[in-house]
Amino acid sequence: MTPAAGAPGLQAGTFTVFGGPLYRFGRRLGLVRGANTVPLGLSLGGALWLVLLLFALIEGLVDPLFSLSAIGVHVRLLVALPLFFIGETLLAPCLATFFVTVVRAEVVPASEMPAFRAAMGSMRRLADAWLPELLCLLGAVAMLLAGSHLPVHGATAALDPERVAIASTLTGQWYAVVCLTVVRFVLLRWLWWLLLWSVFLWRLSRLDLHLVPTHPDRQAGLGYLQAVHAQLMPTVGAISAIQAAGLAEEVARGTMAFEAMAPAVVLLVAVAAALVLGPLVILAPRLRSARLAGQELYMELGSRYVNAFEKKWLASGEDPGEPFLGTSDVGSLADLQTSFGAVEDMRWIPVSFRLTLLTLAAALLPMALLLLLKYPIDDLSRKLIERLLGA
Repeated sequence: MTPAAGAPGLQAGTFTVFGGPLYRFGRRLGLVRGANTVPLGLSLGGALWLVLLLFALIEGLVDPLFSLSAIGVHVRLLVALPLFFIGETLLAPCLATFFVTVVRAEVVPASEMPAFRAAMGSMRRLADAWLPELLCLLGAVAMLLAGSHLPVHGATAALDPERVAIASTLTGQWYAVVCLTVVRFVLLRWLWWLLLWSVFLWRLSRLDLHLVPTHPDRQAGLGYLQAVHAQLMPTVGAISAIQAAGLAEEVARGTMAFEAMAPAVVLLVAVAAALVLGPLVILAPRLRSARLAGQELYMELGSRYVNAFEKKWLASGEDPGEPFLGTSDVGSLADLQTSFGAVEDMRWIPVSFRLTLLTLAAALLPMALLLLLKYPIDDLSRKLIERLLGA
């Protein structure tokens, strides 16, 4: 079965499961082309930041705006927002490749193609619907109304006059009411998409998939999911950057000790693992069943072969009529051992060490920059030069 026959319209760079009013609005403005939404993210964050800067110039609040205690303002708009859209731009072609690959490799057999197409079509329709994005926007507004009751770090995390010195100004109102709401809307939109993806993986796991336990990807033919989830690193980085900026604000304002950040870092790593690795665990029962079935089949095949091998070459005491040296029987025995070893090495939890390492790196890299609060870069540079020069 060809990709065109099994999964029509899937081409890297043109297919996307992202959509909704924001996506269509970006296309009308010429900021979204195909699956590339990066210009939309850069324009959205940049425009919000420029208006904020204009208000700060008018009200004479440039110095407070660019202080360390307000670093979260710039991180949310100029770093996190673009990263969210970079993530979906990287993810879209990988998803298209995954859908085509599982069809072309016959992981999804012909008998299950109607259900597979139905699951994929449902995911695309829900991703492109207006109601979920409206609910995400309402959720962002609800977070605005919750204000200081939100369990978040940083002086710029919510509209709270006790935490934000410029909250009552036009600059503060623009940031808290508009900018924060947009950032939260985009974050909730991403969480909605991850929910859709998790539901799709659950529906995929319910199909009668052709999983081969000896597949070289060590995941029975579903190994490309690792490449798909590797594209979630910008999203993890965006969430981590927001958290790191909030913690930096707390330290700069003296409301949190540097050493007290450890629980927040641990929580961030747990959230990142849940977002990136959690959906993959949905397929674990199917992969475990495939591994157990493969072990059973290859143990039975291996027993039959070694019994025949022993009977022919060892037990009968008769000349088998061919020289032992160079016989293909030994090579076949070695091949069988290799195949059984591949089944034993198959991962029934579809999470690789590389993906785990990437997730940790994306979550911890923004946090690592917080070390500069305790060890300023000029001190680190001076000590490094002194060590190199032997001073």
